[in-house]
Amino acid sequence: MANEESDYEIIIIEPGFNYWVASTAKPRGYYSQSFSENRNAQYVMEWNQRVIQPQRYAPNLYELQINYNQGTDYGYEVNYLLYNYFVYFQFKYKQRLGPYVPRI
Repeated sequence: MANEESDYEIIIIEPGFNYWVASTAKPRGYYSQSFSENRNAQYVMEWNQRVIQPQRYAPNLYELQINYNQGTDYGYEVNYLLYNYFVYFQFKYKQRLGPYVPRI
């Protein structure tokens, strides 16, 4: 999904995710951009660690690293969708990417 506020785009190819965002996720505006950015930075770090350890973590779940720079302003929409993907992923696959219990 393109972010009209910036030049960044996020593409999430996951069956059921778009429906989940529309039906279950907190609505846009519920979390601040800084909240999403902080959680995304932590989740991306853990995700990328799991990608490079296929002997320890399911390689079919963690296939590709995510290129996310905490110092870059990706805009609200990209951060909102990425954060919600991490929440969706953790619930769907019963994973824990950080010290927080995912919120919905």
